[in-house]
Amino acid sequence: MNFFRTKKIWKAISVGLCTAMAAVVIAGCGGSAGSDAVNKGVLKVGVTNFADTLEPTENFFGWVVMRYGLGECLAKFDEKMNVQPWLAEEWKVSDDKLTWTFKIRDGVKFSNGNPLTAEAVKASLERAFAKNSRAATFFKYTSIKAEGQNLIITTDKPTPNMPGFLADPLFIIVDTTAESSRNFSKEGPICTGPYIVESFVKEKAVMKKNPNYWGGEVPFETVEIPSIDDPNTRAMALQSGDVDMAVNIAAGDMDSFRGNSSFTIDEISSLRTVLARLNQKGILKDPKVRAALICGCDRETYNKVLLKGTFLPGKAPVPPSMDYGFDQLKDPNAYNPERAKQLLKEAGWTDTNGDGILDKDGKPLKLDFVVYNSRAELPLYAEAVQADLKKLGFDINIKSVDYNLVDQMGIKGEYDLLISNITTANTGDPEIYLSWYWKSNINGENPQNGSGYSNPALDAKFNALSVEFDKQKRRQLIIEIQQMIMDDGAALFLGYPQTNIIFNNALSGVKMFPSDYYWVTSLIKPASK
Repeated sequence: MNFFRTKKIWKAISVGLCTAMAAVVIAGCGGSAGSDAVNKGVLKVGVTNFADTLEPTENFFGWVVMRYGLGECLAKFDEKMNVQPWLAEEWKVSDDKLTWTFKIRDGVKFSNGNPLTAEAVKASLERAFAKNSRAATFFKYTSIKAEGQNLIITTDKPTPNMPGFLADPLFIIVDTTAESSRNFSKEGPICTGPYIVESFVKEKAVMKKNPNYWGGEVPFETVEIPSIDDPNTRAMALQSGDVDMAVNIAAGDMDSFRGNSSFTIDEISSLRTVLARLNQKGILKDPKVRAALICGCDRETYNKVLLKGTFLPGKAPVPPSMDYGFDQLKDPNAYNPERAKQLLKEAGWTDTNGDGILDKDGKPLKLDFVVYNSRAELPLYAEAVQADLKKLGFDINIKSVDYNLVDQMGIKGEYDLLISNITTANTGDPEIYLSWYWKSNINGENPQNGSGYSNPALDAKFNALSVEFDKQKRRQLIIEIQQMIMDDGAALFLGYPQTNIIFNNALSGVKMFPSDYYWVTSLIKPASK
């Protein structure tokens, strides 16, 4: 019995045991404990949490600030990823496409009672640009002005997706005047959302009602958000009533909730792609080695067998849930282990000492695969890749790290392969995601691309996309960009997940949005009896 098959069997047994335990729990209590908490004005939400602070400009921690019902942006995305007004009630762009005017909503207050003005929004956006270099990868401004309740942003070039850019959690609006007396990292920023921070550590956040919320009644006095990174434990916490709703229950636990009248599943095809970035500063600089690595991975089996069909097999940068030509894109490195062996031979890799690991110029074909464990599928993918590539003579060393290290490792290029579960349309379409990872990083202008990958022809496509307003032309450019990335073997695209929220039926208004930003909202309330 080979290693990969043994791994799958033991993992299946483990999942089966957890599911069986969960079934016992669900039969015993049926989520009634959660119902009692809801009736007493407490909402309990089981999540995975990657943030150890609530500073929205640090790392990608703005996601957590928004997910927990604290922060809001000028715009937001609906269920179909159309951009909608939020703290800005409307906007327009000038005829020369360089100046955007956002009308800031009247009557909104920060949680400390200070009014939301255009001047406050200006200060918040300038703070984001000052604190995080990623902000400039969205757009570069020549001026930001406040005139009454109008915020006026002038850019150095046309920016077709400005409202979508400003919907990204990096641009959550905070009251900068509160920073002198409040530690945003530990106590939470002062924002405009329905809840405010009572206490926060990485293991558990406690929110309380924002008495100054502008968007109507806030349903709960308290929201408790324990961080439960293990997906089996998260499922059992929901089943036992320790939490009322839980985000992203793993494949092996879903059947315990299906058909159970105590729970509702909101499951959608996500905008996410699980991929492994390939560092091209070392062994993987050789396109034949990259192609061999990719076509040596049986992605169909990984997703259909190992992940029980809850993920679709990977091929392209953008998932098939979005209309960007998935079916028409051609995968030059589809699974073909015999081709992989031939490519490695052509690249000069042979097993000179008979140890099963290929070598060249005295160096083994050894690569570090960096993973993090807060998403259950990531180590499974890594182990499957490791097993498949071992058959071809690769020595893949899986290196597990805390998620908080991943962003900087990606920027610094401290990996050979680096796994990520990425939202591909964080601003409404895939432009930012694609350019972050594969546009050339010249003079540090695109720091997210630490892989060393660079293709001038692809850069030209990105430059055209960044100023194109016509939707059909944008779509075609995104299709062409994807094909070039695939042709270059720039990354290993592993799969596309479903995403879900499961909740106790004592609640109503719970919804999983494809953007994955909006978990705790003012729409979640006790179900009417």
